[in-house]
Amino acid sequence: MPRARLAAPAAAGFELALDRVLARLGVPAAFPADVEAEAEAAARRRPPELPDRTDLPFISLDPPGSRDIDQLLYLVTRGSGYRLYYAIAYLPWVVAPGGAVDAEARRRGQTLYPPGRRVPLHPPVLSEGAASLLADGVARPAAVWQIDLDDAGAVTGASVERALVRNRAQLAYGEPHEQMALVEVVGKLRQAQEAARGGVSLNVPEQTAEPTADGWRLAFRRPAAVELWNAQLSLLTGSVAARLMLDAGVGLLRTLPPAEPAAVDRLRRTAKALHIPWPKTAGYPEFVRSLDPAAPHGLAMLNACRRLFRGSGYRLVSEVAGDPEAQVHAAVALPYAHVTAPLRRLVDRFTTEVCLAVTAGAAVPDWVLAGLPELPPIMAESTAQGSQVEAAAINLLEAFVLQDRVGDEFEAVVTGYRDKTHVTIQVADPAIEASVEGRLDLGATIQVRLVEANTAAGTVRFAV
Repeated sequence: MPRARLAAPAAAGFELALDRVLARLGVPAAFPADVEAEAEAAARRRPPELPDRTDLPFISLDPPGSRDIDQLLYLVTRGSGYRLYYAIAYLPWVVAPGGAVDAEARRRGQTLYPPGRRVPLHPPVLSEGAASLLADGVARPAAVWQIDLDDAGAVTGASVERALVRNRAQLAYGEPHEQMALVEVVGKLRQAQEAARGGVSLNVPEQTAEPTADGWRLAFRRPAAVELWNAQLSLLTGSVAARLMLDAGVGLLRTLPPAEPAAVDRLRRTAKALHIPWPKTAGYPEFVRSLDPAAPHGLAMLNACRRLFRGSGYRLVSEVAGDPEAQVHAAVALPYAHVTAPLRRLVDRFTTEVCLAVTAGAAVPDWVLAGLPELPPIMAESTAQGSQVEAAAINLLEAFVLQDRVGDEFEAVVTGYRDKTHVTIQVADPAIEASVEGRLDLGATIQVRLVEANTAAGTVRFAV
């Protein structure tokens, strides 16, 4: 059965309503004139003289139509192990510290992605042009990581340097390429490494708003296997970067505190209520990997598991020196840093510069040292705004999709408890996440009736 769609005649109304939502949440509609002018001038600059690594046949893997390309990869076998070359867009050649573009990026924090929109961190002339690692035949500056792995996928050596690179093929997930065989091999090895050290990735179906030829549709999607393997390469690079910064005593980590024993005990009781076996000898990561998100009870359990992934943030290396537990990101089960998305995330420009300086045995630039303490609150605020934008935009789109179906009944699965009087539900078609009043069993399949779809307020309300 096809997903419910927002047809083209209603799409214009949705776009205007979305504009109002973004304005209410303080999302900037455009870049100031001085920022655009500085970016235009920077885009016309000649790239700096750097070592030439255009001999490496890099490719990119991104969603279809992507223009802000942060990462390129190239994998080779090396003896019985592997070598990953990972090129990350290098921004300091076009973003001057203390300039207008830098100041605006600090105000924004990160790129936001409401349905059908991109609210970029940097002006598109940079993020989708001069600084983006597009497959247009142009050699561009990058921070090129070289990471060596043994035959089990464990790190044996790593370094990073500035260099000129060229993207040979811009691929969407699922497109065939000779590199895909090694992406699968190394991705699976890193997944095994993650499992062995007690790390875990939640594979909860994601609610998405997808543009179509005649409007919009809502759907739930699970990431394809190649997306998960590709994500492991980014996690690998982030963990190597964190180790470099910890050893040097300077930098910024992405951290997540370990789950409290009481929280894990609550999850065990939830599993028991859902009739999902959780052997006493099995730890939390092992249990999560055993769950099937396609099954109603498995989906409900995965949603409950999200509660253990709260409290992430950024901490200065100097703050966590001598405290190994505080250095670790509990889901990654290693120290971890954000370094692989500088076009879309402010912090990555600074952490990458730290790693480049440490590897070269040079002093970390003063603008980086001065900026590091300012980043945690900036990123916390922009992350909170991003969550608000995503939730409000999806709620609005749901209201537009369902506005002509008030009174209709839908099948739903109870996925969690919102509060003492309401449960959260997931409607399969259209792909809706909502809440209803009542104390219902987790994992139960129920019938709900749509009682309101308010396009002005961006709210949808169901009743059992």
